[in-house]
Amino acid sequence: MKVSVNATINTHKILVTPLVLLMMWYFNNWSAAAFLYLSLHGTYTMLWLFKQKIYPDKNFEQKIPIRGAVLLFVLLEGYCLAPYLLISQHNEVPQWVFAAASCVFVIGIFFHYVGDAQKYFVLKIRKGLIEDGLFTTTRNPNYLGEILIYLGLTLLSWHWLPLLNLGGWIIYFFYNMNKKDQSMSRHDGFGNYKANTGQLFPRIF
Repeated sequence: MKVSVNATINTHKILVTPLVLLMMWYFNNWSAAAFLYLSLHGTYTMLWLFKQKIYPDKNFEQKIPIRGAVLLFVLLEGYCLAPYLLISQHNEVPQWVFAAASCVFVIGIFFHYVGDAQKYFVLKIRKGLIEDGLFTTTRNPNYLGEILIYLGLTLLSWHWLPLLNLGGWIIYFFYNMNKKDQSMSRHDGFGNYKANTGQLFPRIF
């Protein structure tokens, strides 16, 4: 029996909101920081589900064995370390962190969802390199967005430990980005495109 990667990821994301609410109830933490985390991560979940309905990632349609799906789910649950530490330890988050975390999160939402939408709808019309829009200066605006989203949530936890989990995922993202570069190198003009864009961060100058 196999399960799609999409179903595994969606299950994790759907469970985040009730899990955070459960943490808030169990640890009796109804602070502004806890509610902000609930709002941000919950909003990310809703947008993700809309995205998967309107412009899904075909890479997530592949099916994997149950044990692989369980392992993936456990790894994804590592993202719940941030709300757990924030809520269970009743961390006192400085006011400037509310602003900084929200700013980084919103910028991440923009790059992630706009980048995925551009890639999906352009590739429906034609194959090949995408060199305009968000892809003008970075080859991976969607990965940049996802990293910024979780960086914002990690910052809001006001604890160093979730950075280790995020760091592990960033290593995995770079592995995927390198594979993507190898795949795109077969297209004419990739050398010039690569020279004028950043693999992750936008190359402005």
